[in-house]
Amino acid sequence: MPAIELSKEPSNDSFFFIADLHSLTTIRNASERIENTKAVAAAWLAFGFDTDKNTFYRQSRVPAHAELLWYLSCFTQMPMLENAHSFKDKAEKLDKSHISAGLFTYPVLMAADILLYDAQFVPVGKDQRQHIEMTRDIAGSFNHQYNQDIFVLPEARIDEQVMTIPGTDGQKMSKSYGNIIDIFLSKKELEKQLKSIVTDSKELEDPKNPDTCTVFKLFSLVATTPDVEAMRAKYLAGNYGYGHSKKELLEILWGKYAPARERYNFYMENPTELEQKLAIGEAKAHLIAQKTILKVREVLGF
Repeated sequence: MPAIELSKEPSNDSFFFIADLHSLTTIRNASERIENTKAVAAAWLAFGFDTDKNTFYRQSRVPAHAELLWYLSCFTQMPMLENAHSFKDKAEKLDKSHISAGLFTYPVLMAADILLYDAQFVPVGKDQRQHIEMTRDIAGSFNHQYNQDIFVLPEARIDEQVMTIPGTDGQKMSKSYGNIIDIFLSKKELEKQLKSIVTDSKELEDPKNPDTCTVFKLFSLVATTPDVEAMRAKYLAGNYGYGHSKKELLEILWGKYAPARERYNFYMENPTELEQKLAIGEAKAHLIAQKTILKVREVLGF
């Protein structure tokens, strides 16, 4: 995982949080949020995230995030938020009754998440570049208003080689779209999920285009180069069905992530261990965030 590799660089002091406040724009059920939060934390730890070197915490456990959201909202122009790609995309897909103020101000909370910790670099995907630009604009507006460098203006760190991962329906993979592949499922459940990947209607004997197939794209992300080329050749030759490629994808996902799956299951079955690691990060994050909040309060006269 690129973010975990980035966190291992000796010069980096990395902050990673579980965005449970952000989740409220789509998830209203408390037990679902608790379970999702636990699963996300377990997944990060399963892949080797070092909580001793870095800061790992739940966003909601640091009240400064919500407080700074309000302050920054008062320095954010509505047209900027109206032009946010993520808001426009989601608003088009939702019934108007489900378009909340929280969804509209989502980028401002994201700005607060970043600015609280004087972040210099923010690792994001290409689709998040606009949010970093908005964060810079909001922070710059605040600094200009008070003629002080209260906030550090962050830079986006984007790996141009990292592609957007497709979900089972071919769209961008997202939990909110319900199109994810959960590598921590049992083998039977994982197989069922992979079988739901949408493909075209070509017959078994027909040659197929690997570059337009979601199964092949996902396989390419996890397989070795020789295995990817071998699958490409099978697609082009014909007499190779999508059921075959889904089975190959299942086998590589099951084997490749076996150690991580074991660690994930340990943390899910031992929530006290999980809680202890999060609590340590939350205490550290609170102290740092509070220093920023005190500076902001002072210039605002609070």
